[in-house]
Amino acid sequence: MRQVVLDTETTGLEPELGHRVIEIGCVEIIGRRLTGHNFHSYINPERDLDEGAIEVHGLTREKLSTEPLFAEVVDGFLDFIRGAEVIIHNAPFDVGFLDYEFSLLPESPGAMAQLCEITDSLTLARRRHPGQRNSLDALCRRYGIDNSQRTLHGALLDAEILADVYLTMTGGQTALSLDAESQQSEVAEALAIRRLPADRKPLRVLRASEQERERHQQLLQIMEEAGGVAPLWRTLGDGSPRG
Repeated sequence: MRQVVLDTETTGLEPELGHRVIEIGCVEIIGRRLTGHNFHSYINPERDLDEGAIEVHGLTREKLSTEPLFAEVVDGFLDFIRGAEVIIHNAPFDVGFLDYEFSLLPESPGAMAQLCEITDSLTLARRRHPGQRNSLDALCRRYGIDNSQRTLHGALLDAEILADVYLTMTGGQTALSLDAESQQSEVAEALAIRRLPADRKPLRVLRASEQERERHQQLLQIMEEAGGVAPLWRTLGDGSPRG
């Protein structure tokens, strides 16, 4: 199934008070791999921004004054999300703003829920890690994902980070897909039988250090929490790395 990870930035916190979307960032996932196909746009909100919002994302009315209006980017956005599973962290916030933007159009496309399947990654994280902090930054720390570039919030950067978090949290792939030719070459290389010379020297056996064993246990714990099933290594023994 095609998945889209989405994030927005806004002029404030309440669409009910007329606050608007000022940035949309989306990244595409197919077959649990990031494809590199993204949608991103800044948007002119035609209104002032709350000071608190500016402190979060660093965008101002002046900076956004030359950007397109929402009505000018909506068709491309709809084409990108329509029919996909859209993954959003704290989905009610972003969906509420996007539904409000749709309602302001001369011809509304309907609600987000009518256009795509919505998955709230915050709800998923809370189920997997009850009683713990599950903000995007907290999940990055928990799963060892680098978010050092996130000095300010940005819709596309946050969507990219959330994609890594989501795929790691659900036990999947985060790397970009290879093209078909590269995939075939990689498979052929993996299947090829390589025979070692008969007079080869004995292989050197490297034992895992105590620090490596501890880190391995931490990774197994992450895998178990993400998949809900104990990894095979733990069912076969003490879960320690071999050799």
